[in-house]
Amino acid sequence: MKIGEAQQIYREQAAAYRTQKSVVSKQLQELHSQIEASGDGDGRYASEAAVLELTLDALGEKETEYQDYLDKLSEQYCAYWNATVAEQQKDAMEEYVQDMGKIMQVARRIMAGAIVPASDEKKLMEFSQEMYQTAKNIGAMVQRQKKEKYDSLWGDEEKKEYDDPQEVAENAEAQGKAPRLTDVEETIASVARQ
Repeated sequence: MKIGEAQQIYREQAAAYRTQKSVVSKQLQELHSQIEASGDGDGRYASEAAVLELTLDALGEKETEYQDYLDKLSEQYCAYWNATVAEQQKDAMEEYVQDMGKIMQVARRIMAGAIVPASDEKKLMEFSQEMYQTAKNIGAMVQRQKKEKYDSLWGDEEKKEYDDPQEVAENAEAQGKAPRLTDVEETIASVARQ
């Protein structure tokens, strides 16, 4: 089962148990009020109160089990999310380092008086106007008889497509053993059978 699907299913299940716990808790409070009002000394409401308390405990245990599993799913979700983001950041950093090397190479070529493509000069200018001006000034002073001409260092750049971290995390397979899904009514009935 995928993490996103499992989270949805178990969130709904835990919510159903919380709702039912609230209903049973109110029933138990009403019963305690009836016991106090009637001065029940012979215990005619005692078995009904015991069943409600056992039911409340059983519902609480199941809700806790589902919530614990949801916590584990959240950890897995975060791990997949973080791994995807880290990969994207690594690629961005590698690209940045390569671009910095190219910018320095363009500046060095301009300072040597070489002719570089206008697109490369523009990249240098966009990176640092000050560095561009310095390179141009030094290049003008160095003017050689024979200028070297270079092709663009960037060439045809292709944009890298990245996976959506949320999609990766939601569609990853959930690890570990999932608790058995039990309807609220079934849990209540199991207490009544005891």
